[in-house]
Amino acid sequence: MGASQNAFAVECFIDEIAHASGKDAVELRRQLLQGHSDWLHVLDTVAQKADWGKTMPQGTAQGVAIAESYGSIVAEVAEVSVSQRGEVRVERVVCAVDCGHVVNPLTVAEQMESAVVYGLTAALYGQITIKNGRVVEGNFDDYPMLRLDGMPEVETHLALTGGDKWGGIGEPGVPPLAPSVCNAVFKITGKRVRSLPLSNHDLNWS
Repeated sequence: MGASQNAFAVECFIDEIAHASGKDAVELRRQLLQGHSDWLHVLDTVAQKADWGKTMPQGTAQGVAIAESYGSIVAEVAEVSVSQRGEVRVERVVCAVDCGHVVNPLTVAEQMESAVVYGLTAALYGQITIKNGRVVEGNFDDYPMLRLDGMPEVETHLALTGGDKWGGIGEPGVPPLAPSVCNAVFKITGKRVRSLPLSNHDLNWS
């Protein structure tokens, strides 16, 4: 399906356009989403709940992304810190979700938390390397995963727009994660990340 790859390319590019045109990243998306009330509701919800645009200390920033997959719309704001040596840490992720009908809101929150674990693992470390025609990574001892001490605070907010929509809630939290993080990284370092994982990039700044 390519949901994560497409969201990474599109949402990072939208952020580049916003920066180049001197526009706020959320406001540009609002302009582009006119006529799509469900997308706008999700975007406005995440911006409000994350206190988008708030003043943050040096070395920290917010990044935003929104995407649809499996019939569900998810927007995320990632609050990220980058040390001057280029060490990236995601401190908080705020999610707004429109997945149609919900039986148990706690299930939605749990799925968003697991999506953050999966998405951050991929964004920060995930890669398969080949040496002498064979895959190098054989197990979790040489394929890094997000650990408990790297897990951010995750908030999930339902932004349901009603109707007959029935969306999925397993994977849809993953696609907006990497672009929201990378958009925050740019604000801190001035460096655009156009390929993943982040561990392959020199993100030091001063």
